[in-house]
Amino acid sequence: MKHNVAKTIGMLSAMLAVIVLTTGCAAFRTGVREVSADDTAPFDADYDYRDLRTLSRDMAEKVLDHDFLKDQDEPPILVALGIENRTSHHIDMKALSDSIRTVMMDSGKMRFVDASRRDDLLREQQYQQEQVTPETRAALRSQLGARYMLTGSLVEIKKRSGREVRLARREEVFYQLTVEVTDLETGVIAWSGQEERARRASRPLIGW
Repeated sequence: MKHNVAKTIGMLSAMLAVIVLTTGCAAFRTGVREVSADDTAPFDADYDYRDLRTLSRDMAEKVLDHDFLKDQDEPPILVALGIENRTSHHIDMKALSDSIRTVMMDSGKMRFVDASRRDDLLREQQYQQEQVTPETRAALRSQLGARYMLTGSLVEIKKRSGREVRLARREEVFYQLTVEVTDLETGVIAWSGQEERARRASRPLIGW
């Protein structure tokens, strides 16, 4: 038994020596290089920045193409009240909501008010009224109210391969993003849409 253990250790030491001689110290150094966000491949099936980019862009384009915008005399004002995370992971939902809003604003077809900054705006207005000279004070006017409210949710469904004799375990993850635009005057949902993403990953049962 001891002889087998010693033999195994000796073989592993020899393999390590060969790796060091053939590759040098570079094999044990951390390497960093720039990569294109469009060319990188996913490491697993979970939500990542590719999903953030594609889901936000495709969803925003769906909203912009809908008929409810065609009857507007000027770009309507929306307030984005966030997208609910209904997955099993911590996901930055504000980043997803902000990305959707950015695409819409860049189109010139919509304007937004930021509900999260209302308190900051009121404090700054109060400060200027009390401390700033009339010549440099920003003119205070009635704030424009939003006509529509944008809300949504992101759900996740996972499926893993069962107990079988196999060399790798397969996993599929399905994401569905739902976004609604509600008319604040009537309470009617003016638009609702969904975007879906599915990814399959295979992970070896034995390996690093």
